[in-house]
Amino acid sequence: MEKTNALRLLDQKKIPYELFEYSVADGKIDAISVATKINQPIEQVYKTLVAQNEKKQYFVFILPAAKELDFKACARFLTTKSIELIPTKDLLALTGYQRGGCSPVAMKKVFPTIVSREAEALETIIVSAGKIGLQMKVKTELIGNLLHIRYADITF
Repeated sequence: MEKTNALRLLDQKKIPYELFEYSVADGKIDAISVATKINQPIEQVYKTLVAQNEKKQYFVFILPAAKELDFKACARFLTTKSIELIPTKDLLALTGYQRGGCSPVAMKKVFPTIVSREAEALETIIVSAGKIGLQMKVKTELIGNLLHIRYADITF
């Protein structure tokens, strides 16, 4: 298997991880489908969303597979007027990752990263490893330190 940028960075920082590969033949790459495919608890699988505010400042949000991003709560937390997801067509150029394979680790630039508060209680979370069909389980504390995350109530 070819290493992704996310995996190379974790290796470089000596952060251990466990990999899960899954088939994308059926086209289902949403986080809930992924949790089922890798046979892991849905509460442990997190999705990564990239958003921007009205000033075109970018933010990364990491949230549970079964939850939705609460844009108003995000804007309040960031003390900005509004938050919206970036257009899918801009994701690759901005992050280096494509939709369905967007890892919060080793994006082209470091963006402020906010994680849904539920993750604070978990020893490990599962996020994209940087390509569609590949997930990685990492210790929440270690990925949090690497990404300088902040926890907030950002979902409903």
